[in-house]
Amino acid sequence: MNALRRWARLALGMRSFVRTGQMGDGRESACADHVETHAAPGDIDAALSAIDGFAVREAVLVNVGVEKGALLDAAVRRADPALALELGTYCGYSALRIARAAPSARVLSVEFSAANAEVARRIWTHAGVADRVTCVVGTLGDGGRTLDSLAGEHGVGPGSVDLLFIDHDNSAYLSDLLSIEQRGWLHRGSLVVADNVRIPGAPEYRRYMREHEGTRWHTVEHKTHVEYQSLLPDLVLESEYLVGS
Repeated sequence: MNALRRWARLALGMRSFVRTGQMGDGRESACADHVETHAAPGDIDAALSAIDGFAVREAVLVNVGVEKGALLDAAVRRADPALALELGTYCGYSALRIARAAPSARVLSVEFSAANAEVARRIWTHAGVADRVTCVVGTLGDGGRTLDSLAGEHGVGPGSVDLLFIDHDNSAYLSDLLSIEQRGWLHRGSLVVADNVRIPGAPEYRRYMREHEGTRWHTVEHKTHVEYQSLLPDLVLESEYLVGS
């Protein structure tokens, strides 16, 4: 399938994606099948390579991708997290990158689609990281249920989040960050990485970081491209929390 057809299929699937978290054509489950077929069990690198290959040759996936994934990797290494929290699991790709860059970290990934959670768990199990990467089905905007679950069932508490990766509903970037701030889960030096700040865009989140530059946050804006192509520009924001102990 040529690149134009793959991107056309992606555009057609976006209405389903916004509603359900999946494109509606089975590509997410097919990606898990592809990883299980083509990657050696227990090999994170092979699993990531299989996902990238599927996204390039079979059907475009809305994960962080290779170019922006390298920025995430570098941030993870700087944070050296004991606990990483991710908002937006999709097929589990970015959680795999976090687990690879921080082999001793525990990774919690929040995903509103139970179907995506199942795909991600299949991939994590095949890659050998299911013992330290957990998907929590829910959303931080559900009135506190998922936040309470993260705290009560998964041990997230004051100052415990060393790295936060935000890659879900762009309209919820700022509100979800503020919910985490209000819970006191960040500490001085925690890193927050936000994908897709230009496309689809998170203007309120970007404005918040600019307004609090040097007081609550120090932010670097990385100019990059939308995943799996080199024409559409994007922004990844990497922000260091400056308050707390």
